[in-house]
Amino acid sequence: MAIINSVNTNYGAAVALQNLSKTNMELGEVQNRINTGYKVASARDNGGIFAIAQKLRGEVAGYNAVQQSLSRVQSTVDVASAAGTAVSDLLIEMKEKALAASDSSLDSASRNALNEDFTALRDQIATIVNNASFNGTNLINNSTASIAALANSDGSSVMTVLDENFSLGGAIVTIANTEVINTITRAAAAVTEITTSINTVGSALARLGTKSKALEIQASFVTKLSDETTAGIGSLVDADLAKESARLQALQTKQQLGVQALSIANSAPSLILSFFRG
Repeated sequence: MAIINSVNTNYGAAVALQNLSKTNMELGEVQNRINTGYKVASARDNGGIFAIAQKLRGEVAGYNAVQQSLSRVQSTVDVASAAGTAVSDLLIEMKEKALAASDSSLDSASRNALNEDFTALRDQIATIVNNASFNGTNLINNSTASIAALANSDGSSVMTVLDENFSLGGAIVTIANTEVINTITRAAAAVTEITTSINTVGSALARLGTKSKALEIQASFVTKLSDETTAGIGSLVDADLAKESARLQALQTKQQLGVQALSIANSAPSLILSFFRG
């Protein structure tokens, strides 16, 4: 190494200071990564990667909204399906009462008793249908034409569930809200109508069940998309803490050596004094 021959210029100290400053900068970067857990915590770290990560974070936020929408609509459909099943069970009981009342060997008192049971079951159908709501939405009383759930993160696709009108006297439950079985003729007619209603209710329940299953499948798919996207974000911006820990120790050692090198370089001009000793 050349001997320092000037007290005005110390090139060695300048180089040592530059290297130490670079080490300190790298050390600060590593410490920030360890503190935040991110290798790209802001646009300053890597503008391109940060922009991509932010876009993906927006998609994840969208997936969260989609999951909530799908869950809400599925719950609405499941409530409607449960109510529809209860209606189907009541129709089966009503068919039993109507068929018994159509028996010509039955006396009037017994037929009237059956009619009381029949009308109670009939009115119970109306009660169930009118109270089968979830979050203010009823899919079986003809109050809602349809309900839609978000299907993707930008809202451009939806899954629609149509209303199934289980109200008395409708296309599905054909028996009227005034239906009685107090005569043989009325009881026989009721048996026919109830049999038809049981079949149409079964078809409506199948449609609701299919929609519920489709919503469940979509919700599961969206959850997987969200998880995979989150993992992708992590691969872009998360710091490898094991690697950063090893790098931290190396830089701390390098920093100490840099301080010593700067100290040695700063002391070099004092060698000039030896030239003037007698």
